[in-house]
Amino acid sequence: MMKSRVSVAKEKHKNGYNCCQAVVCTYCDLLGMDETLAFRASEAYGLGIARRYETCGSVCAMMMLAGLKNSDANLEKPGSKLSTFDLGNKMASQFEEWNTTCTCAKLRGTDGVTDRIRSCRGCVADCARIVEDYLFPGEFEPYEARREEEE
Repeated sequence: MMKSRVSVAKEKHKNGYNCCQAVVCTYCDLLGMDETLAFRASEAYGLGIARRYETCGSVCAMMMLAGLKNSDANLEKPGSKLSTFDLGNKMASQFEEWNTTCTCAKLRGTDGVTDRIRSCRGCVADCARIVEDYLFPGEFEPYEARREEEE
């Protein structure tokens, strides 16, 4: 069983990766993508997709990873699209259950501090936990930190 990588994702975010990059780059090696390509591919998804404060970049990362994990990669006759949509929907629903929304602007609040629902690093941690639970069930040791410690 692998050690949880949630702390790795948080550390990447602390070191300058945007929310999406922190999550995607933490798990890309397990899904056949090197970190440099993952970093480049996920760069525009920070701050709710290109600083638009829409869908949280960490949530976007989960969707990218769900596709890498679940896609049949059949360019001639794609057959996994709907099951990947279902997987991504389940992951986003788990995030919403914990945080009420997937919208960056609502999560961050007006100034990112006083009225926020969840910090960016907290969102990174939540999405990393969901990735481990949904994409790699039983392969990672449980992540034990309390959610309050990730604010």
